[in-house]
Amino acid sequence: MALIVGCAKPTFRTFYKPIIFDDQRKQLSIEYLQVRHGIKQDNAVIKPVMVVLHWTAIPSLEKTFDAFNNPTLPEARKAISTAGTLNVSSQYLIDRDGTIFRLMPDSIFARHVIGLNYCAIGVENVGSESAPLTKKQLLANENLVRYLKTKYPIEYVIGHYEYRQFIGTGLWKESDPNYLTEKTDPGKSFMKRIRNRLKDLNLKGAPEKK
Repeated sequence: MALIVGCAKPTFRTFYKPIIFDDQRKQLSIEYLQVRHGIKQDNAVIKPVMVVLHWTAIPSLEKTFDAFNNPTLPEARKAISTAGTLNVSSQYLIDRDGTIFRLMPDSIFARHVIGLNYCAIGVENVGSESAPLTKKQLLANENLVRYLKTKYPIEYVIGHYEYRQFIGTGLWKESDPNYLTEKTDPGKSFMKRIRNRLKDLNLKGAPEKK
């Protein structure tokens, strides 16, 4: 099923490719919100003010979907299982040709960025350090961010590698100060280009390092 979306740029399509969001994933999401972010609520919903751009480091869309689909973390992700067994995911996934897939509603909680999941929409892009994101992905990310800005009070667009710069700010909510990872996605060059294309929206980046 395709959702045809209008924005400042030409209309684009978002295809719905839902990951499993059953009672188990819902409950694990609610628990993660409470335990990791200190937010107690009955539903796994977020109030987005931020979009976080990622690359998958997995070579294909289908393999990425398979990695996100199950509600619980696989054995291979033991390093982050100390923070909970909820599997990682994102609301959107963009293929190399720029095709946008919506994996879950953008107002539903996804585990994709430490300390900020409760207020951030995640956009994964198929790519890696050795397979930099494409021009078609750049355009798709621009269109998607513009659309999300019309739907929510989005203030920030950041690369995953910038998330630690929010530590100590009012947005940072992580119960364990030692639970941090080093990230490089989606690349500094990509973020420079996407910010140049979105400069008319006056969106903020991550706070400057002190």
